[in-house]
Amino acid sequence: MPIFGSLFDFYSDMLGFMSKASKEYGDVVYFRLFRQRAFLLNHPDLIKDVLVTHNRNFTKSRALERSKIILGNGLITSEGDYHLRQRRLAQPAFHHRRILNYGRVMVDYASKSCGQWQDGETIDLHREMMEVTLKIVAKTLYDTEVESETAEISNAVGVLMGMFPRLIFPLSEYLDWLPLPVNKRFEKSREVLDKIVYRIIESRRRSGEDRGDLLSMFLLAQDEEGDNSIMTDLQVRDEVITLFLAGHETVANALTWTCFLISQHPETEKKILKELSDVLGNRSPGPEDMDNLTYTRMVLTESMRLYPPVWTMARRAIDDYKVGEYILPSKSVIFFSQYLIQRDPRFYDAPDLFIPERWTKDNENSRPQYAYFPFGGGPRRCIGEQFAWMEGILLLATLVKRWKMNLAPGQRVEMNPLITLRPKFGLKMIIEKRPEVSAKS
Repeated sequence: MPIFGSLFDFYSDMLGFMSKASKEYGDVVYFRLFRQRAFLLNHPDLIKDVLVTHNRNFTKSRALERSKIILGNGLITSEGDYHLRQRRLAQPAFHHRRILNYGRVMVDYASKSCGQWQDGETIDLHREMMEVTLKIVAKTLYDTEVESETAEISNAVGVLMGMFPRLIFPLSEYLDWLPLPVNKRFEKSREVLDKIVYRIIESRRRSGEDRGDLLSMFLLAQDEEGDNSIMTDLQVRDEVITLFLAGHETVANALTWTCFLISQHPETEKKILKELSDVLGNRSPGPEDMDNLTYTRMVLTESMRLYPPVWTMARRAIDDYKVGEYILPSKSVIFFSQYLIQRDPRFYDAPDLFIPERWTKDNENSRPQYAYFPFGGGPRRCIGEQFAWMEGILLLATLVKRWKMNLAPGQRVEMNPLITLRPKFGLKMIIEKRPEVSAKS
């Protein structure tokens, strides 16, 4: 369109726009969003060049710049030396031994949550997964229970996530100051999360106690390569909110889509049940089982291929950037999509089919490195990746071992691509307790 370019088509259906553009125009697509030059890259090698080889020539895009209104200056949104400093401060919190300690907490919360379900009832699985991952993140980050605040926090997170399309629309910052109902809901939701987080930070500061959780690591960590300073309350708030939203939202979506896919593929369900029986017998899973739950991991991996929790990323070029025969001008925004690349027939046979067996080591090593990148890549690869893998595998094992899930009649299954890839209408499932577990419980 004159003046506006592809602005309205893009923001009305970002995933549909990118899918059509990649099919019609190939690996390098140019389009214009009002005054903003934009490019879509559709090949793993091109994505690797941006995220890894030439990462210093790129900053975060407008989407994450605007997300600072929610996340502050945390690991996802910060840049340059400040980001490196914050990552150094946060890194000890994700040490392998620390994460192993969280495994039992994850299983305990999952067992308690699904233990309250009733045989034959219909549940909204997405809501259930959001609640249990919320409780897990709160316990491992803050060493605190949020049972009484779960609904309030979940509603606040839902409002903040729903603001994403408005936040990234050009010139939307001028709407932030208007007394619109949506702005009032946004402010109230942000205040809810801030009040909870700051209260916990203040309490922990007073105690000076190391409880072995992520919050303690943030509060006690010192920048040993810098000025030996500790993180301020605002810095801790930004990191905790960032990890809280990212860890809670993404794992919940991954588990929701995975359980849906298992319900649609009986042979996969049989195989994962056999593995759980062989590895676990009658006991619950634990972090010590991670290396042996190989098929369970393959199922989760394939689910995140088809339904990546973070479905697209973007960067802004600092200087002109050459891609093949093309010059991408400085300040251009460069998009690439996990959803598109991970369904590309050049890298996956029958790309739209759910086939966990494609994740054997031989098959995995035969593909380009960035044909699968649900956690991003390069120096800004998700710091909580191993935490997410453990949580996803252990919760999936706990749920599938106890319950059979069937899609409720009339349930519409559609994607809602916001910051994360949510099911648009929730996911109502009819649950049946597995007889072998029922007899021994």
